[in-house]
Amino acid sequence: MKTLSNHLIGVDQGDVVMFADFENGGPMWTGSGPRESRKRIAFSSAFRAPPAVHVSISLWDVAASSALRAEVVAENVTEDGFDAVYRSWLDSRTARIRIAWMAIGELPHEDDWKLY
Repeated sequence: MKTLSNHLIGVDQGDVVMFADFENGGPMWTGSGPRESRKRIAFSSAFRAPPAVHVSISLWDVAASSALRAEVVAENVTEDGFDAVYRSWLDSRTARIRIAWMAIGELPHEDDWKLY
C-alpha cells in the first residue's frame, strides 16, 4: 500500500493510442510469439515522489480467429512519468490498442527543501 502524508494530492489521467498495427502490417497484427509495445507517458506536472499508477484497456481491436492474450502494465514509474506497456504472445493478433491511465500521488509543496 502506498501511504500519502502530504495534504497536496494530485490526480493526473489520460488516454493514449499505443499502436495501430493493422494500418502498416506491424508485429502485433502480423507477428506471433512474445511481442511488446511500450510508450513513455509524461505527467502534466511532476509529483513529489513516484505516484500510484493504474492502467487499463480503453479500446481493444483484435482478431477473433485466435485466443486473446494480453497484459497492460505501468513500468518505470517516476515523479515525471511512466512507461505504458502492452504485451501479447503466441498467435494473438491485435490490430490496435488504446490505454487509459490514472496517477495519484503527493504533489510538491512550497515548503519542501531541496538541499542538492
